[in-house]
Amino acid sequence: MVNLEWYRTFKAVYKTGTLTGAAQELFISQPGVSLHLSSLENYTGYKLFDRKGRRMEPTERGKVLYNFITEALTKLEDAEKNFQRSTEKHTPTISVGMCFETFQITLEPYIATLPFNVIIQFGEYPEMVANLEKGILDLIITPQMVTSATVEYEAFSKETIVLVGGTTTDEEAFKTLLSFNDQQDLEEWLKHQKWYGTTGDMEHLRRFWQLNFGKYPDFRPNYIVPNLNSIVRCLGSGIGLAVIPDFLCRRELDNGTIKLIWEGNSKLTNILHFATRKKTMYADEIDVIKNIFKEVMI
Repeated sequence: MVNLEWYRTFKAVYKTGTLTGAAQELFISQPGVSLHLSSLENYTGYKLFDRKGRRMEPTERGKVLYNFITEALTKLEDAEKNFQRSTEKHTPTISVGMCFETFQITLEPYIATLPFNVIIQFGEYPEMVANLEKGILDLIITPQMVTSATVEYEAFSKETIVLVGGTTTDEEAFKTLLSFNDQQDLEEWLKHQKWYGTTGDMEHLRRFWQLNFGKYPDFRPNYIVPNLNSIVRCLGSGIGLAVIPDFLCRRELDNGTIKLIWEGNSKLTNILHFATRKKTMYADEIDVIKNIFKEVMI
C-alpha cells in the first residue's frame, strides 16, 4: 500500500520545483524528501522527475500523476486544517552546524530555552557548507569561508590561537628564553614539555608552530584526549601545554585554573562567521541563535 506522505512530498516537489523547497514546505529534511520520492517512483515503476541543474522538471508520467492526485490531496489537507485537534502553529526545526567545543561553550546552556526545535550537527566545515546548500543545515558557525552563490557570511567574532599551560608550567624559564630571542632554544624547551592534543585534529598546533618557527612541529603530543574542552580540563591538573582558541578557555584563564603562556610572535587569529542560505524561511529563528552567540562571544 502506498504511503500518503509520498504523495504529499511528490506534490511539494512538483509545486516548488526543488528538493530544498519541498523540504522547507513540509518541515522535513532534504534526504527525507529524496527517500519519499524514490519510494514513490519504485512503487509506480516510472521516473517522475528529471533533474535539470537545481530544478526538478516533471516527466510526462509525473504530470499525469499530479493531475490525478492534486484534487484529492487538497481535500485531505483542507480536512486536516478543519478537523485537527490543535490549532497551534507548527513548531519549526532548525539545523545548526558547528564544532563540538563551540557548541559546549556557547549554545548548550541555552538549548532548553529555545522556542523551536534544534538539531545540532558536527563535522568538517566544507562538508557543512555543502549541507547548508542542500538544505540539510540552516546555519553554520565557521572560521572558514567557502565560496558559494547561495550562501552568505556574517562576521561576528574572532578567536586567537594561543599557547596555554597548567599552573605548574615554569613560565619564568620560558620568558627568559623568549627574551634571548633564540628560536632554536625556545623550540627545544617547548618540545621537552608535556603536550596535549586531540584525536585527528592538530590544525591549531601546526599553524601556530609554522607561524612562529617556520616549520611544522616534529613531535607528537604526550596525551591525546577527545576534544579541546577535555584539554582545558586536563590542564587544570597543573601539568602540560596546549595550543587552543582563547575563547574556549577564557573562564579558566580568568579564574587562574590555567595560564596564558604565549600569544606567539605574531597573533594567529580566526574570524568567526555565521553562514546561512541567502533565502531562508527560518530568519527569525536563526536570529535568536545568532543573538546567543553574540552575547556569549563578543
